[in-house]
Amino acid sequence: MDAESSSKAVHIPPRFQGFSGLPMVSAIVSGCLGIVYLFLGIWTLEEKLRNTHTALPLIWWLLTLCQGFTWLLVGLTISIRGKQLPRQPSRLLSILAFLFSGIVYALSLFSVIFRKEFSVETVLDVLSFPAATLLLLSVYKGYKYDDGYSSLDSNNLYMPLNGETNQISKDDHVTPFSKAGFFSKASLWWLNSLMKNGREKTIDDEDIPKLRKEDRAESCYLKFLEQLNQQTQIEPSSQPSVLKTIIICHLKEIFLSGFFALLKILTLSAAPLLLNAFILVAEGKESFRYEGYVLTLSLFLSKTIESLSQRQWYFRSRLIGMKIRSLLTAAIYKKQLRLSNAAKLIHSGGEIMNYVTVDAYRIGEFPFWFHQTWTTILQLCLALVILFCAVGLATFASLVVIVLTLVCNAPLAKLQHKFQSKLMVAQDERLKASSEALVNMKVLKLYAWETHFKNAIEKLRKEEQKWLSVVQLRKAYNTYLFWSSPVLVSAATFGACYFLKVPLHANNVFTFVATLRLVQNPIRSIPEVIGVVIQAKVAYERIVKFLEAPELQNTNVWKSNLENVNHSIIIKSASFSWEENLSKTTLRNISLDIRPGERVAICGEVGSGKSSLLAAILGEVPNVAGNIQALGKIAYVSQTAWIQTGTIQENILFGSAMASQRYRETLERCSLVKDLELLPYGDLTEIGERGVNLSGGQKQRIQLARALYQNADIYLLDDPFSAVDAHTATNLFNEYVMEALSGKTVLLVTHQVDFLPAFDSVLLMLDGEILHAAPYHHLLASSQEFQDLVNAHKETAGSERLADATSAKSTMSYREIKKKYVEKQLRASKGNQLIKQEEKETGDIGLKPFIQYLKQKSGLLYFSTAVFLHLIFVISQIVQNYWMATNVDNPNVSTLRLIVVYLLIGFSATFLLLFRSLTTVVLGLEASKSLFSQLLNSLFRAPTSFYDSTPLGRILSRVSSDLSIVDLDIPFNLVFACGAAINASSNLVVLAVVSWQVLLVCIPMVYLAIHLQKYYFSTAKELMRINGTTKSFVANHLAESVSGAITIRAFNEEERFLVKNFDIIDTNASPFFHSFSANEWFIQRLEIISAAVLASAALCMSVLPPGTFSSGFIGMTLSYGLSLNISLMYSIQNQCTIANYIISVERLNQYTHIPSEAPEIVEGNRPPANWPDIDQI
Repeated sequence: MDAESSSKAVHIPPRFQGFSGLPMVSAIVSGCLGIVYLFLGIWTLEEKLRNTHTALPLIWWLLTLCQGFTWLLVGLTISIRGKQLPRQPSRLLSILAFLFSGIVYALSLFSVIFRKEFSVETVLDVLSFPAATLLLLSVYKGYKYDDGYSSLDSNNLYMPLNGETNQISKDDHVTPFSKAGFFSKASLWWLNSLMKNGREKTIDDEDIPKLRKEDRAESCYLKFLEQLNQQTQIEPSSQPSVLKTIIICHLKEIFLSGFFALLKILTLSAAPLLLNAFILVAEGKESFRYEGYVLTLSLFLSKTIESLSQRQWYFRSRLIGMKIRSLLTAAIYKKQLRLSNAAKLIHSGGEIMNYVTVDAYRIGEFPFWFHQTWTTILQLCLALVILFCAVGLATFASLVVIVLTLVCNAPLAKLQHKFQSKLMVAQDERLKASSEALVNMKVLKLYAWETHFKNAIEKLRKEEQKWLSVVQLRKAYNTYLFWSSPVLVSAATFGACYFLKVPLHANNVFTFVATLRLVQNPIRSIPEVIGVVIQAKVAYERIVKFLEAPELQNTNVWKSNLENVNHSIIIKSASFSWEENLSKTTLRNISLDIRPGERVAICGEVGSGKSSLLAAILGEVPNVAGNIQALGKIAYVSQTAWIQTGTIQENILFGSAMASQRYRETLERCSLVKDLELLPYGDLTEIGERGVNLSGGQKQRIQLARALYQNADIYLLDDPFSAVDAHTATNLFNEYVMEALSGKTVLLVTHQVDFLPAFDSVLLMLDGEILHAAPYHHLLASSQEFQDLVNAHKETAGSERLADATSAKSTMSYREIKKKYVEKQLRASKGNQLIKQEEKETGDIGLKPFIQYLKQKSGLLYFSTAVFLHLIFVISQIVQNYWMATNVDNPNVSTLRLIVVYLLIGFSATFLLLFRSLTTVVLGLEASKSLFSQLLNSLFRAPTSFYDSTPLGRILSRVSSDLSIVDLDIPFNLVFACGAAINASSNLVVLAVVSWQVLLVCIPMVYLAIHLQKYYFSTAKELMRINGTTKSFVANHLAESVSGAITIRAFNEEERFLVKNFDIIDTNASPFFHSFSANEWFIQRLEIISAAVLASAALCMSVLPPGTFSSGFIGMTLSYGLSLNISLMYSIQNQCTIANYIISVERLNQYTHIPSEAPEIVEGNRPPANWPDIDQI
C-alpha cells in the first residue's frame, strides 16, 4: 500500500519503477563503450578503403562494428528496460556477455604482456571486461524482481508467526545495509555510522542495528521449511535432504559470493604476468615509451579489484553462514519442543545444548571456507599455466609434487574425520554430566557430593582431552605438510629445469617465485579448510540425526476447543506406553468419560500410573490402542514446578494479556498476596532460573496461579499440594479447587486422602490400570485396596478435617501491596534484583586476555618458542630469495650451485615448521587443561547464591561453546596471527630495503594504517564482547525450554516460545553480523593502502634510470610486494579472528574467580589422627 501511494505521488512510470543508480551507471558505460567501438569500426573501414580500395578482410572492421552495436543494444536494453524484460533471458544474456568479455580480456592481456601488441582496440577489449561485470551486477542486483525475498510478503507461508511484531517499521533501528546502494555495499560505506559511533563512545546492545528482514531467523527458517515441504511433495517416499534444502535456500547468494571469488582469483593471477613485464622493462625491453607507467597503473587497479572482490566474497560467505546457523538453531529449538520420549533417551538436554552452541556454530563457519576449496584448485591450475609460460615442461614436476601432497593427505583426512567424531561424542558425555551437576548443584552441596561429581566430570574430560590431543596432532601434521609443500615444489621445479636445460633468468625465476608466494597462503590454509570441512560434516550428521528423530504424534489425542458439549474427556479402551517396545504398556485398558464441571481425584501407590494418565491425556504418552478425546482448553500443573527466569507477573501471565481483576483474584485464590508483601518488588520481583530463590511451596503456587489465570476448561493437576504444608494445602484446596475451579473439569492426582470426599469421583490405580472408579464413600465401602490406601496415608500424615480448616487472610489488599512495592521499586535501584545482567569487559583491555591464556602452565614459553621458530623460518625465506636475486644472472655461479644452495636453505627452514606445529599443540593442550580445571574447581566451590542469581545458560555456554573454542581454535590461530604479522612486516622491510624511496609513501601509509586500526578496534572489540554475551541468551532460553517442554505443549504455547527464540537468535546474530562486516571494512581499507605502497614501489622502479636496480632485485622486490596485500589481509584477518576467539578466555576467566565458599578442610582445625577412637558422641 505504501509503495503504491509513493509511486503515484511522484508519478514514476512503471517501466522505471525499481530503477536504481547501478543500472544507470551500467547504461552510461555500455553506451560509451558501444559508441567508441562504432567509431573505431567506421574509422578502420575508412582507412581500409582509402589505402587498399577494398573492404577485405571483413574481420578487421566488421567485428568491431558488431561489438559496438552489441554494447549499445544489449547494454542499454538490459540496463534501462531490464524491469520489463523476462528475468531469465536478461540474466542469461548478461552472463554470456560477461564470459565473452572475459575471454577477450584474457587474450588481450596476453597480447600486451607477451607479444607486446598495443593498440586502441586492445585497450577497448580490456575495458569491456569491467563493463560486462557492471552489466552482470546491474541485472542481478539493480532491480527488485518479484522473486526471492520480495515474495515473502505475498506468500502465506511466510506470514510472521507473531503477526506484526516482527515486521520492520519505519521507526525500527535497522542496519543501513538494508538500504545501501551498489557502491556503498562494494566499499562497505554503509558501516561508517556505526564505526563512528563506536569511536565516540562505548557501544552497547541498543546501539547495534537490527538485521534486515530477509536475514532474520524467522525468514530464514520459514524459507527452509517451505523448501523442505516442496521436497516432500516431489519425493513423498524419501526423507528430504537437509543439506539440499539449505543449498537451495541460499543458492543465489552462494553463486554471487562464488562470482566474487572467481573475480578475485582472476585478478590475482594477473600479478605474476605484470611482474614479468616489469622485469623486461627494467632490462630495457619495453614495448612503448610509457609502458612502465601503464604497468604501474594496471598493477594498482588489479590489486584494488582483487581487494574489492575478496571482501565481498568473504562478507557474503559470512552472511550465508550466519543465516544457516540461525535457521539450524531455530530448527533444533522447534524440534526439541516436539521430541518424543524415546528420542529424549537418545538426545539428552546436554547434547541438545551442544547441537546449538557447538555444532550449529561449526556449520555456520563452513560457508566462509566453501569457496576456498575450489578456488584453491583453480588458483593452482592458473599458477601451473603461468609456470608453464615461465619454465616450460619443468612445470610438470610441480604438478607431480602437488598431486603427491594431496594423495598423502587423503588417509590423514579420513583419520581426522574419525577422531573428530570421537571427540564430539566425548564432548557430549562431558557436557551431559556437567549439565546434570549444574542443574542439581544445590542438592550436591547439601549432600556434600561435590567431590564425587567433580571427579566424574574430570574423568570424562580426560577422555575428551585424549581425543583432543589426537585431533590437534593430526592438524599439526597437516599444517607441516602443506606449509612445506612450496619448498618441495621449488625443489622439483628447479631440479627439472636443471635436467631439462631450461635457462634460468630473473624474469622466469621470479615469475615462478612470485606465483609460488601468491599461492602459498591458500596452500597453507588447506589444513584449516580440511579441519573445517571435517568438523562441519560431523556436526551436520549429528544435527540431521537429531532433526530426523521421532516426534510426538498429534494423533495421540484428539483435542478441540468446542463449547456446549456433554463430555470433557473421553477415553475408550486405550493403552499407552512410554517404551519404544509397544508390548510393554505403561497404562492398560483405560476407559473414562468425564463430563464438564466434574471433579475427579486420582490416587494409588507410587508408580501406579497416576502421572502417566495425565500425560496420556496431554498426548505425551504414545497411544498403543483405543482412542482419547479432550474437548476444551487445557491447563496443566506439573508435579515438579517449572518456573522461568523473569518476574512473578510474567510467570503468571505466561504470554496472556493483563486483566487486572482476574489477576487480582488469581493471586488471592493461590494464597500469593501475603508472599508478595515479603518480596522486595512485589509481583515485579525477578525470580531466578527454575525459581531457585523461592520456596518449593511458592513455586508450586505460582504454577497454580499460571494455570488459573489461563481460564481453561480442563485442569490437570499433578499432586500440586505435595510441596506445601498441610495447613496451606487445605487452604489452597478450598480456595483453588473448590471455589476458583468451580464449574471447571478437574483431574487431581493427590496423596491427601482428606480431600477425596469433596470429589465427584475417585479413580484408584494399580499397576497401570484403573482398578476402581466411584465416589469416595462408595469406593471406601466396596474396595479393600482403597481402604488400605486411605488408612496408610492417615497413619503417616495424620487426619486433618476439611471442614475445620480456616484460611489466614492477609490484612493488606492486593491494590495496597501493589502500590507499596511499585513505589519501593521506583525509589530503589534495579541492580538489587536477583538476576544480574551478564558482565562483560568494556573498552580496550589490551593484552590482558592473551596474558591470561599464556600464563597457563608454561604457555608463554611454548608460545615464544613457536613465534621464534616462525621468525627464523621467514628470515630463511628472505635469505633464500636474496641468494637467488644476487646470483641468478651471475656468470660465476653455476646453475647447479644456484639451485642446490637455494634448496638447502629451503629444506632447513621446513624443519622449523614441524617444531613450530608441535609446540603449538602442546601450548593448546596445556592451556585448555589448566583453564578447565580452574573453571570446574571454581564452579563447584561457588556458593549457592551464585546459582540463584546466574541463569544456567550463561554457565553452559562457557562449558560448551567457549571451551570448544579454547580447545580447538585458539592455539593455532594465535600462532598464525603472530606469524601473519611477521610475514606482512617482512614484506614491508624487503620493499623498503631494496627501494628506500618507497619509504616516502610507506611511512605515512603505516601511520594511517595504525590510526585506522585504533579506529576499527574501538568498535570491533565491543561488538565481539556483545556477541559473546548474547550467546548465553540463546543457551539459557533453550535450557529452560528443554526442561519445561511438557508445560509449554500443555498450554499450547509452542508458537510463542518459537517466536521468542527467533528474537533471541537475532539478538545474537546482529552483533555477529556487524562484527564480521567491520572486519571486512577494515581489511578493505588496509588493502587499498598496501596497493598504494606497492604501486609506489613499482612507480619508483619505472621512474628511476635503467640499471638503478638489477632485474633480480626488481623481481624479488615485486614478488614480495605482490603478496603484501595478501599477507596484510591474512594478518588482520587472523588478528580479528583471535580477538574474537580470545573473548572466550575472558568469559572463562570471569567464572574462574567466583567468590568461593569456606574451604572444605581447615588445616589448623583438624581432629586428632586417631579420631574417632571412642564410639560415642
